[in-house]
Amino acid sequence: MLLLLPPSETKVQGGTGRSLLLRGLSFPELTSVRSRVLTGLAELSRDRDAAIRALKLGPQGHGEVAVNRAVRRSATLPAVDRYTGVLYDALDARSLPEQAREAAGRLVVIQSALFGPIGALDPIPAYRLSHSSNLPGVRLAPTWAEPAGRAIESRGGLVVDLRSEGYAALGPIRDTDRSVYIRVVSVDGSGHRRALNHFNKKTKGLFTRAVLESGIDVDSIEDLAAWAGTAGFVLRPGVVAGEWDLVVPDEALASTASRAG
Repeated sequence: MLLLLPPSETKVQGGTGRSLLLRGLSFPELTSVRSRVLTGLAELSRDRDAAIRALKLGPQGHGEVAVNRAVRRSATLPAVDRYTGVLYDALDARSLPEQAREAAGRLVVIQSALFGPIGALDPIPAYRLSHSSNLPGVRLAPTWAEPAGRAIESRGGLVVDLRSEGYAALGPIRDTDRSVYIRVVSVDGSGHRRALNHFNKKTKGLFTRAVLESGIDVDSIEDLAAWAGTAGFVLRPGVVAGEWDLVVPDEALASTASRAG
């Protein structure tokens, strides 16, 4: 089983590991593609103003251009510790028990715009690049889609796709018999279904953490759904073939809104 996660725009700066070693990343068959995207990022980063525009950086984000210029020589961190934000705060990988963290190394793959699919424990530097960014001579979706999707499928087993649609497009899974796309939704008392934003990311993080702590590794979405029910989650077939809903009860939303107010 693989759990596919999106990355995050926000990242921890600095690191404790040696500089980037492309061939040390998971899916080494993607090394040449990674090198090409890195070359495009380096070319963009030579022109500060062009980089600011291409990366859609606000005034507080202008320093990201210097981060990108240093990406090949910067210190690294495990990918799952590098990313921050709602999903990764909920996952809280640094506090995982040792066995659960080892499971993350086997089961969790993060879809990076810069590096393609990488393992949760792969050492990566800080960088700034999103799925919608433009690089000189490199269109990210066409560049990544076929090789990244093929690399993920080569692992075999059930693929549980928790990526956002933008990042799923960087490595689409063609074998729908062995993959399932997860949408986080709420369902009210009348059965009306709606997609979520903040709770989408938080629920994915909590769900991933629960899978890792449980030690499960299943071969079918039905088995995963059966386990989910015992762990306090509702995972059920969605309205589109090949998609399943991870349901957040309306009362959970109301409770959180009440505390926030």
